[in-house]
Amino acid sequence: MSPTPRSNSQSQVIVLSILHDGLTPTQAAARFGVGRTWIYQLLTRYSAGGLEALQPRSRRPHSNSRSLSNQMRTQIITLRKGLLAQGLDAGAASIAWHIEQGGVKSPALSTIWRILRAEALVIPEPKKRPKAYITRFEAVQPNETWQSDFTHWRLRNGSDVEIINWLDDHSRLLLHCAVFKAITGKIVIDSFNTCRNEYGTPFSTLTDNGNVYTARFTRGKNGFEYLLSELEIVQKNGSPGHPQTQGKIERFHQTQKKWLRQQKPARTIEQLQVQLDEFRNVYNTKRPHRALEMKTRQRAYEATIKATPKQAKEKEHYRVRNDRVDQFGKLSLRRAGKMHHLGVGIHHGHKVVLMIVDHFKVTVVEKKTGEVLSQHEIDSSRSYWTNLLLDEEVKKSRKRK
Repeated sequence: MSPTPRSNSQSQVIVLSILHDGLTPTQAAARFGVGRTWIYQLLTRYSAGGLEALQPRSRRPHSNSRSLSNQMRTQIITLRKGLLAQGLDAGAASIAWHIEQGGVKSPALSTIWRILRAEALVIPEPKKRPKAYITRFEAVQPNETWQSDFTHWRLRNGSDVEIINWLDDHSRLLLHCAVFKAITGKIVIDSFNTCRNEYGTPFSTLTDNGNVYTARFTRGKNGFEYLLSELEIVQKNGSPGHPQTQGKIERFHQTQKKWLRQQKPARTIEQLQVQLDEFRNVYNTKRPHRALEMKTRQRAYEATIKATPKQAKEKEHYRVRNDRVDQFGKLSLRRAGKMHHLGVGIHHGHKVVLMIVDHFKVTVVEKKTGEVLSQHEIDSSRSYWTNLLLDEEVKKSRKRK
């Protein structure tokens, strides 16, 4: 029979009944319903320390191979403070990742959180909606969707500047970030082309409805939209008043500003750009993400085959406009926010025409007869577009001579 735990008083009664009443261990075991082994253990303890030795003993093990060392506890606390000071994520998952980068097995995330709470290094947050209510959308491949947006920041003297960011939806890789006094349509195009030169051309883009990204609410197209159309890139825009569609880049702005607040305030745009370049390196190569299985953005981007623009071109985009040739034989056309002048020919002055605009050219047709009066190649770098039909006639006449 195995020993059965007894109270302190019963253990004393058992021992005293043997010593003073003359019971044998066998008789005492039968009377009190315990095993003889337990009787002999009590007698041994009594012989070594008297009645006090019969007190119940703790069952806590003398050692625990899984207990956390003071060195590991100190490292966790140091990492937490250091990451916060750098403006980086300092949750349990991030701390565990940094520990394992040193070749050491990290404690469980629950253990890290317990230590942080014990050291009062965790600020309680309000309860959030359960994750079951959150629907996450993520591109399957790198370059499948690029998100872009810009945000405001202040220099040391209080002047306002704007930072434009491009983010890969699949890997969260920060493709590009740059600061300007104000973001314009040209800056959007230039920054997009900078990303293309380094990472290739994406399948699609996702932005809000800012004028620098789309002119769809003014029944036109801006320069960025024309560029995407010519490159056969799918353009996606979030619903007005619903920034959750661009949730990744909206959340990214918080991370970017949190890091910038820990840096010395920049005096100039140039100094701020240096800080942004450093942040881009840290964000892409030294900061793991739980949604990426604790990979860095750079590793996640490089791990998969990249998406490319669609191969088959969709139905050509045509824009038809009613107009009248002026007395000097010219028409005006606003495209991508710029005004261009078309030389139709002075002998066509005052005619009512249709202007048919596609990706590459503008065709002017007389509305009454259907006659093609002129054709003009679209060249965004020039403000005046000549009549290609007249140019062709001039070339032919020169050959005849």
